[in-house]
This record gives sequence, C-alpha cells and structure tokens, in this order.
Amino acid sequence: MALASRVASASPLALVSLGPFSFRSLSLSLQAKVPGTCLLTVRVLQARGLPSKDLVTPSDCYVTLWLPTASSYRLQTRTVRNSRNPIWNQSFRFRIHSLLKNILQLQVFDQDLLTSDDPVLSVLFDVGTLRVGEFRSESFTLSPQGEQQLEVEFRLQNLTDRAEQLFSNGILVARELSCLHVRLEEAGDQQGSEGKVHLVVPGSCEGPQEATVGAGSFCFHCPACWEPELSVHLQDASQEQLKVPLMALPSGQVVRLVFPMSQEPLMRVELKKEEGPRELAVRLGCGPCAEEQAFLSRRKQVVAKALKQALQLDGDLQDDEIPVVAVMATGGGVRAMTSLYGQLAGLRELGLLDCITYITGASGSTWALANLYEDPEWSQKDLAGPIELLKTQVTKSKLGVLAPSQLQRYRQEMAERAHLGYPTCFTDLWALINEALLHDEPNDHKLSDQQKALSHGQNPLPIYCALNTKGKNMTTFEFGEWCEFSPYEVGFPKYGAFIPSELFGSEFFMGRLTKKLPESRICFLEGIWSNLYAASLQDSLYWASEPNQFWDRWAQDQASLDKEQVPLLKIEETPTTAGRIAEFFTDLLTWRPLAQATHNFMRGLHFHKDYFQHPHFSTWKATKLDGFPNQLTPAESHLCLLDVGYLINTSCPPLLRPTRDVDLILSLDYNLHGAFQQLQLLGRFCQEQKIPFPPISPSPEEQRQPQECHLFLHPDCPEAPAVLHFPLVNDSFREHSAPGVPRTAEEKEAGEVNLSSSNSPYHYSKVTYSQEDVDKLLHLTHYNICNNREQLLEALREAVLRRRQRRQLQPQ
Repeated sequence: MALASRVASASPLALVSLGPFSFRSLSLSLQAKVPGTCLLTVRVLQARGLPSKDLVTPSDCYVTLWLPTASSYRLQTRTVRNSRNPIWNQSFRFRIHSLLKNILQLQVFDQDLLTSDDPVLSVLFDVGTLRVGEFRSESFTLSPQGEQQLEVEFRLQNLTDRAEQLFSNGILVARELSCLHVRLEEAGDQQGSEGKVHLVVPGSCEGPQEATVGAGSFCFHCPACWEPELSVHLQDASQEQLKVPLMALPSGQVVRLVFPMSQEPLMRVELKKEEGPRELAVRLGCGPCAEEQAFLSRRKQVVAKALKQALQLDGDLQDDEIPVVAVMATGGGVRAMTSLYGQLAGLRELGLLDCITYITGASGSTWALANLYEDPEWSQKDLAGPIELLKTQVTKSKLGVLAPSQLQRYRQEMAERAHLGYPTCFTDLWALINEALLHDEPNDHKLSDQQKALSHGQNPLPIYCALNTKGKNMTTFEFGEWCEFSPYEVGFPKYGAFIPSELFGSEFFMGRLTKKLPESRICFLEGIWSNLYAASLQDSLYWASEPNQFWDRWAQDQASLDKEQVPLLKIEETPTTAGRIAEFFTDLLTWRPLAQATHNFMRGLHFHKDYFQHPHFSTWKATKLDGFPNQLTPAESHLCLLDVGYLINTSCPPLLRPTRDVDLILSLDYNLHGAFQQLQLLGRFCQEQKIPFPPISPSPEEQRQPQECHLFLHPDCPEAPAVLHFPLVNDSFREHSAPGVPRTAEEKEAGEVNLSSSNSPYHYSKVTYSQEDVDKLLHLTHYNICNNREQLLEALREAVLRRRQRRQLQPQ
C-alpha cells in the first residue's frame, strides 16, 4: 500500500477536535500554508556579579544561544576578558513559527584555553510568552537578592510575507523539507585527482559528508524554513570554501559551478534543489490506524459469533454491544513463552479464543506470539502441533549456539546489516543468539508478514511492547516511554507518531522517509522486546531488589513535577564540586554500555505550542523531561529500546489507550516474586497518570494464598476495564489432573510444580527445561484457565452487559 494512503486516514477538509484542541487534518494541511512566521530578535546586553571560575583572575565569559526550532547552530557572543560584569551588547535574530513550542536556551560560559569551558549560568526561556509586536527586557537572576544577573532584550515581529506548510496532530509538528542533490565531477585535465572534499549543509539529517571528486552524488535533507547553505571545502588545498545559499537556487533546476575559483578548477559542482515530499511517511494521529480500524470491523463479526455461542445468547449482538476483550501477557523468558502456549490452548478448548480482540506481549511472551503468528490460521487450529515444536526447542541442548560456525554466521549477518545502514549494537548479537536458542534455522519471518493472520479477522491483533529510554544520564524511572509494535505499525502513543511496521529501522527526517532499509527479520525485534542488555547499573539494582522502594521514590518525583504547564522560565546555576561528584556517580550508574540503537523515525519533528496540555500526551507524560521539549525523544538521532521489565513487567499500556476502548483484560502474569506485584505497580502507574484502571487491592488472605483467578473492578469508573487476573500459581492443580478430576496416587508427583523464586527450574535465566518440567508448566497453565471457565464466562457476560448499558445511556 502506498505510504500516502497509509498516513492519511482523516476525511478531506476534516476538523479534528479533542476537547479544547482543534487542528486541521493531514489532508487539509496539504492544501494551504499556515501563517505565524515571526522574527525574534534577542539582544544579549550584559551580566552582573558573575562568580570567578579562574584561580587568579575574573572569568572570561561568553553567552551561547540555542533555539533548535529555528537553527541547528548554537550562536555565541564574543568573549569578554577578566570581568565579573561583562558587557556584550550583541543582537541575534531567529525566524520562528508561533505554532511551535520555541524554547530558547541561554548559557553563560567561562572560556578556558587548557580545559573545557566552565558553565556559569543557564536559562531556558519560553518565547511563547512574548506577544507579536512586544519589546521586553528581562533580567535573569539566580536568587532573590539578584547578585548574579543576565540582562537580555527580546523583540517579536510578525513576518506577514512568510507562511509555512505545517502538519500537526496537536503534539508534534512536521515542517517543510528541502532536498539538495550534489554531484562532484572532475574538471579539465584533473583526471584521477583524489582530493578529499568536505560537504556540509547545517541542519541536514545527513550531517557533514566526506567525498572524493568523481565519487558520485549526495543528497541532503534539511528544513526549508532555515534557509541553509551548502559549504564545499577541499581538504588538501587552500582555505577557500564554496558557499551556496539554498534559497538562491531555483527549485527543480540543475545549477553547475566550478571549484576552486581562485586557481585551476579541480571539479565541477552540480546542484539541484527540490521540495521534499509533501506527504508524511510518519502518521501523526492518536487513534488507531486505518488498517486496525478495518481489522476491528472484521474481528467484531468473529467475536460476536463466539460470544453468542459461549454465552448461549438468544439473539445476535448489535455492533455497539460487542465488548472488546484482550489478553495481556507479561514477560518472563522461556517461562512466559511456555505458559502462554498452555493458556491459549486452554482458551481455545473452552471456545473463548475467538472472543479475544487484542493480545499483547512483553519480553518472553512475545516469543510465543511471534511463533504462532507465522501461521495465518493458528487460532482456528488445534495447538498440539505448535506445542510439540515448543517442547522440542525448549528441551534441546543450547551448547551449539556459541559454536565457531554460529559465531561466524552472527558476525556475517551483523556486517551485512551494518552495510545496509543499520546501527551496529549488541542487541543484534543477542537477537541472533536468541534465535538460535529458540529455532533450529534462521527464520525469515517479518512483523509485517503477520498481516496475513489478520486479513479476515481470524485471529486477535497482536501488539508487542518495548520501553524507550535515554542512552545515558537517566534511569528508566526518570525517563521511560512506551513503544508498541503491531503488524500494521510501530509507534509511540505519547507522541501520536507511528510508522508502517515494514519501515521500522529505516531512516526518517521531519516526518519523511529519507532512506528505506529492508525490513528486519522478526528475530531482531524479539531481541529488542526481550533486551535485558541495555540496562544500566541502576536498572539492574531495581531488577534485583524490592521494586516498591523504587516506585515510592518515583511517586515522590511525580508529585514534585509540574504537570499542568511547561516551565516558562528555568534558571540553573553552575554545579558545585559536590554536585560534579554526584553527577559523576549518576553518569556511572545510568550509563548503558550495551545500549540498543535504532534510527529514530521522529527525528526532526518539533512540538506544538500546546503539546503539554494535549489529552493524549498528558496521559503518558511521566518523565522528568516532559516539560523540556528540546530534550525529548524527537530531538534524538536514535531510539534506545529495551525490555519493559525494567519499569513494569506488563504489556498492558497499549490496551489502556481510550481509542481502543477495552472492556475486559485477561491478565496472564508469569511473575515468580508475587502474584499481584506487577499488577499493583501498573495500578499505581495508572492512578498517578489518571488512567482509568481498577484498584488492585487483594486481601491479606489473597496475598498469602493467591487463587488461580481474581477479578478486579472499578465500581465508580465505567471507563475502567475489568481485569481478570491469572497469576502463575499451583493451587487446585496439585490435587486435580483436570477440572473436577482428582489425582490418583501415581499422579501426585505430576501435580508438584516448583514455582519458588529462588530455586525454580523456571527462573528467567533458564533457557533449557527438562521434558518433565516443560510438561508440568504446560499442563498447569492450561488447567488454570480451564478450571476457571465459569469466572471467564461471567466476566464476558458482564462485559456484554456493560456495553448494553452504555448503549442505553447514549442519546438516540
């Protein structure tokens, strides 16, 4: 399907409304320019009372200005020597757009010749506080006494002759893109010259390029509104540079120049500027994509038929009476993979698998889903075949995965990926090892191939979860963002940004596809979903200790954050010696030596001026950086994705999006450290984020002796889904080989399943099970589903009833 049709799902000229937020749909914004371009003039006047960073003399200070929505440069004043009260009196101009969140950073530095420059003062200023036509003087000070001050003047003027084409979902904004094609050819008798040439277009996603004369052509993608220029510099010749402003080039026409011009020409420079693609390859939208909506329409018919049969209903369900039921599986390595097979087999035996609309997985449970969805009709068949294959893989010897021949194969495939343009990272090696652990041969299956399993609504829609974090300086508690993968698309609900699944890993800039890479085999995605190796020391401490302590601190941090608005002004002073030491240990604890790296498809997108109040962004804003758009994920060149277990071992967040409207969640929990622990952590997260979710408050008796099935409801919040929780416990299975069938004396041993957290054969670090252990786990999880048939049917009845009640409350 063409990318344009994958992106634009709104009707032409539609106005999308989300509470107080209204923004034009993609199809309308393609047809008109958006006014609001302004000229911002910043005059850095002087500073007073700056502390001395030098041992003998006062500091040598300068000021940098960084406004990433207007320029890729950090502009800088001159340096004033030996003064605590430097006067600069220099002006800088930026062309901005008022629809964007424009945050200007002013930093004062003390220049050092032998060491790195010392920061003295840092100011973040929200340009949106200025009105068009306003002139304002500001004196930024660290303390009420005003001992240290930075004096700056601002002026904002409207540029009526400038308008810009923008695309926005109310959170992110994509701007106009320019493409510059550059070809270097040998000139005259300079045949065979091997001179190195540096090509630079500031702000381009490609960055500086080094070329050889006659080596071919290059393409630079850059923001059209920044009016960038091309710089050409010959490395081994004079210092002469060729500078060509892109605005001086006619669009769509070839321009030929010679260089250098002060001596015998060495090369001919052929330039061609073009407008970038008007259509976005990134879908900016907060609801389900068109493909998911079409699937839901097909799946509803399957679900309605299954519910009618399971609940023995007299009549057919109307469309708005059909509940959305989801299976949510947690992680847990091979234990999670094996258990999910057993539980899905149980649901199928009860005739309830066709009642499920979504099925989500994290870490080890994604391995089971990836295997099952290779068969487009898997849920319509007996699972005996897939389970036998599972047993073979789980019980086989794993010694061969590190054999020299295998290591050579890993090396070769990683080299091939690097040649194609994929970033090289340890996660790819883990993915290949993990594939060898779970399969006999390399598997060519891809995530987008799973669309065949959804073509006529025959299976639930699978969604795989990962967590995006920072590569350094922050733990997952300080910065963790949910990322979801489906056969249709990959994206971040927080930002309302999604791409087709077959394009994950390709290079994007400003919402456009700049370099398409072949879709990765699914093993590389499984490596991401179960990526334990991008953890920092701090994350590992959380993994190995009592998580409630970390969550108590997280809740305190959340309480201290201003979740109502972006800080209009933030002033920071230079760190003290003690602060520098603390920073060193923080860096050490949060460094991710084996961080995963994937090309960031949101790179180059900016934030809407009202992004912070957008209802979809507000739902997921839970990091320390959410109020600082210049530091959020769209500003990064790469994503850093890892196992969700470093925050919460759950795959539930995709089901909590209000646009999916889930009524009932079957929670399949494979945790060995407490039957309710991870579900309670999820409940705390939802409570803090004001996401509708039932309170998870098991009684002391349930905590001591958890049952096979627990129902959690929110009596006062009809928007909250019901949760039917299945912890991994061995309760009545000890005494029964099947529901209602007591074990004989010979069968007693088969009912003993070691689920202790300390010495269990199902510990997440175990990758090989004995035949007896895998059989026990499969039988236990299958039994726990089948033994709670009545609870499952009652929960489904209640879900249908809630839908009917909602229908009755709706106006005719």
